Amino acid sequence: MGEEGGGRSCGITRELQKLKQQAMEYYQENDVPRRLEELLNSTFYLQPADVYGHLANYFSKLAKPPTICRVVGKSILDGLGLPALQVEIFCIIQNFSKHICSVEIAADFEVLENALPELVEAEDAERDMAVNMAVQWINEAITEELQGMIPTKQAEVDQVLRTFFANKVQEDKEQKELEKTIEESTAPPPPPVTPPLAPPPPPKKKGPKSGRKDSLVEKPIPPAEPPEAILCGSMAIGAVSLAIAKTNATLDNIPLYLNMALLKHNQEQPSMMTLPLLMGSLISCGKSSPGKLNLMKEVICIPHPGLSTKQGVEMLLEIQKQISKAMEPLPPPKAEAKKGHDSTKRGQPLITGKMSHLGCLTINYDTIEQPLLLIQGACANLGLELGVNLHLAINCAGHELMDYSRGKYEVIVGTYKTTTEMVDLYVDLINKYPFIIALIDPFRKEDTELWENLYTALGSKCYIITGSASKSISKLLENQITSIPKCHGLILRHTNQTTMSDMVEITNLTDSKRLIVILGTTEGESSDDSLVDLVPMKNTFFAPLSRMLKCHWIQLLYPASCCFPRSPSSPRRLYRTQPTHEHLWDGAGPPGQSIPWCQAHRSEVCLHVAFCC
Repeated sequence: MGEEGGGRSCGITRELQKLKQQAMEYYQENDVPRRLEELLNSTFYLQPADVYGHLANYFSKLAKPPTICRVVGKSILDGLGLPALQVEIFCIIQNFSKHICSVEIAADFEVLENALPELVEAEDAERDMAVNMAVQWINEAITEELQGMIPTKQAEVDQVLRTFFANKVQEDKEQKELEKTIEESTAPPPPPVTPPLAPPPPPKKKGPKSGRKDSLVEKPIPPAEPPEAILCGSMAIGAVSLAIAKTNATLDNIPLYLNMALLKHNQEQPSMMTLPLLMGSLISCGKSSPGKLNLMKEVICIPHPGLSTKQGVEMLLEIQKQISKAMEPLPPPKAEAKKGHDSTKRGQPLITGKMSHLGCLTINYDTIEQPLLLIQGACANLGLELGVNLHLAINCAGHELMDYSRGKYEVIVGTYKTTTEMVDLYVDLINKYPFIIALIDPFRKEDTELWENLYTALGSKCYIITGSASKSISKLLENQITSIPKCHGLILRHTNQTTMSDMVEITNLTDSKRLIVILGTTEGESSDDSLVDLVPMKNTFFAPLSRMLKCHWIQLLYPASCCFPRSPSSPRRLYRTQPTHEHLWDGAGPPGQSIPWCQAHRSEVCLHVAFCC
């Protein structure tokens, strides 16, 4: 019995010695004894009131950086009741999984108004498929790819997302090729037809038959380019990249806009940040409007740069109130009124309007002058003068105006303009209304010659901006912004597979080419406030404030744009500077000519925010 007990005790002793040795090696590898000794000694001399709080703060600094443990995708509804994507980020922080943040991205699909039910249903089906596929990518493959990565390393995360997307594109290409091969193998071979090759001679005879004058006056319009292919589910890439950036800002306890600025400047705090000029959509008279006018999809107001963000928003709201009053129906005439002019008033068509998904009133106007006169009257009622207190920009949406059967632009229902007449129309419009300082998408992107002609004619008087006539950010990066028409600037939108690293790269590219940048949005209406925080990273010149009557849009603009100035007691405060020159040329067009205040150099016209230590 004694021997058995002695043997058992020796075994226990050996196990304890082994455990002690393992514990010593574990703590020595993590430098625990030395740090504990230093901490206990310093704590004794400091004698803090909250001893354990002091110990917790010390050890929190030694903890490993947070790592991504889970990425969750969900399908939600945006402000228009359409499917949108939500991304949530969970990280391991001090051995516990914690929810860090979430972002919402609206689907990049056109919101159809007054369209056939079949088209609307097809568009809704594609939108649902895109969101559901993005959710599937995130919850299955992307969360596995990003698991264990440090969210503060944005470039590494974006590279993983790019590789993942490239593999998906390759898989989709191979799948389509396989389907095409199967279709060709199963389909019966068409019988060889040789006789139809004889008809080619007739086209040769058509050349002489057509009149010489017509061939000299009108050139055939270039065919429309096929729409850029968008891989179903690609919005997951951009959404996750934005969520990682927001996670980084949350963990560092800094605003997202500052994290974006650090990302652009290689993690160095910029010495100066620029607030862009606001753009607010007031009215819409495009193809979807009930009136005959098609040319003005959006009439956009740009407040003077001397105003603060809050003052600019309040001005736009007051103008919209005046426009809404003009939309109110006239009261019915009294029974005792027998004046002849009352009956003529009753016979006039009432101006009616409804709120569109763009956030502005859709009005039934029939001429180009009517919307401009309406805004002039609204400004006059408020004591404002167009061209002094504010300016206008017109989103022409030229790609929606082309009638391919006639080869002309339909600016007004039943009124068609040739390519040459369109240039003359814009020149006359700017000369008659010089307070219009920007034209967005005046033509289709295929009509490159028209863009050059318009730039030559109006380049010194107003901005020529490409929006829908441009390409996606990924395509712009591929061709180094060489495939866009002649213009002063372009609209950039964070959509689909665009990562934060792509945004930095395209920003640096636009800066090097001295192009003006407008921050664009998707057609959907997201309630997420991350969009405005992209402005400092892009050094944006204009920031559109669409859907002004939607409360969350005003709320999302104010935190990002109005929180720049800090209290005087802040050790690193921000301040605004007012523009000092009103006529500076920035090389965007022909030098030596007078230009509006809005075309002055960005460092002078835009409201500035600078860091002071």
